[in-house]
Amino acid sequence: MTQNASIVLDIGKTNVKLSLLDAQANTLAEQRCPNNIVQDGVYPHHDTERIWSWMLQIFSEFSRIAKVSAIIPVTHGATAALVNGNGLVLPVLDYEAELPEQDNHQYQPLRPPYQQSYSPDLPAGLNLGRQLVWLQNNYPQEFAKASHVLMYPQYWAWRLSGVAATEVSSLGCHTDLWDTSQQTYSTLVEKKGWTSLFPPMQKAWTRLARIRATLARETGLPADCQIICGVHDSNASLLRHLKDAGNKHRTVLSTGTWTIAAALGADQERLDEHADMLANTNVLGKAVSCMRFMGGREFAILAGQEPVTCTPSDISKLISQNTFALPCFAESGGPFSGQLAKISGQAPENMQERYALATLYCVLMTDYCLEKLGSEGDIIIEGSFTNNPYLAAMLASLRPQQNIELSNDTSGTTYGAWMLHHWENLPDLDSQAGAVSKLEPPGLLTYKAKWRELVTSR
Repeated sequence: MTQNASIVLDIGKTNVKLSLLDAQANTLAEQRCPNNIVQDGVYPHHDTERIWSWMLQIFSEFSRIAKVSAIIPVTHGATAALVNGNGLVLPVLDYEAELPEQDNHQYQPLRPPYQQSYSPDLPAGLNLGRQLVWLQNNYPQEFAKASHVLMYPQYWAWRLSGVAATEVSSLGCHTDLWDTSQQTYSTLVEKKGWTSLFPPMQKAWTRLARIRATLARETGLPADCQIICGVHDSNASLLRHLKDAGNKHRTVLSTGTWTIAAALGADQERLDEHADMLANTNVLGKAVSCMRFMGGREFAILAGQEPVTCTPSDISKLISQNTFALPCFAESGGPFSGQLAKISGQAPENMQERYALATLYCVLMTDYCLEKLGSEGDIIIEGSFTNNPYLAAMLASLRPQQNIELSNDTSGTTYGAWMLHHWENLPDLDSQAGAVSKLEPPGLLTYKAKWRELVTSR
């Protein structure tokens, strides 16, 4: 039986994935299920009990494959759990739930200034502080019962270990709760008197405790299996680059439901509050300039839920006939949030052309974000867009001054979370990225210029 294996619990906005990896980061097994939102009840919320039951079942399966030494939770941001010794005091609110406009107006005076938090004013519940204020105002008795506010990765670590912790990468992710410039709690936390609700700060790689004894018996996992504190998902994708980057400029594109460009070494003075630009805080407690849009979701809307891969000629046809996809195709986030989505020119005629248009759209949006950030140095693409045969190659043509690499790991979050298990003594592993060859369909640069003119003049 394989020894010293890791289980990564990766809760994305669309799917939940459990991965079993050996000590060299090879995947031994993987299971996933949809991350459904419960629409009935007090408000739209995460189905934490369904995830929990499924997770324990898969733990039992994995325990028969390898001896698991650690479990590492990694989740999407903008999510927190209010708990006490009995469990959740309120369901975990879905960040895409639309909060009443009246409550949004009441929240505005409480928000810290942008230059303190580098957290833009985002729609729905994407600013976690807005969620917490709304919950406290509308469910004051339940809120008062909470002994802790747990960031979402640390909620799962707490359920597994019994130890409550706070970790900076989730706390410093467009929450309004963190002073990014000073790396301390924001004025919002002070005004609301919430500081005591946040457990002690721990490093993402901290081994909080062994798994609860009852869970070890139920799942067959070793009694000495360690529960790692955990990390925000797009910050997990940065971990390998933090370890070897030094002072070099580079940009990591973490792609999934969200496409997030994290520009290491970029100047925060370029950040624009009104373009969904922000500074996240990495696991080392340092600000990282970021920009994002809902690339995976917008791709699915344009290409269809069962996409059919196009050919280069499909892309060339759309370019030659000036068929443009203009943002925004998702309801939340991005530099053009709030603008009405539009297909300009002749509409795609089949599924292959829909895939081609979705690819062109995501290439141009990504290029726009990289330019706004002032991205320099290598660009490493990780996540779901690594499966697209044309996206990285066309991006390389649009940005010839930068070397673009495609990660061999389709989930940078999984590898990054695995690193936390071995953080103090990382093995010397082969490079996970390969260089990308350019693909420049005829007229691509002119097409980009026309697209830029259309989106910036609306």
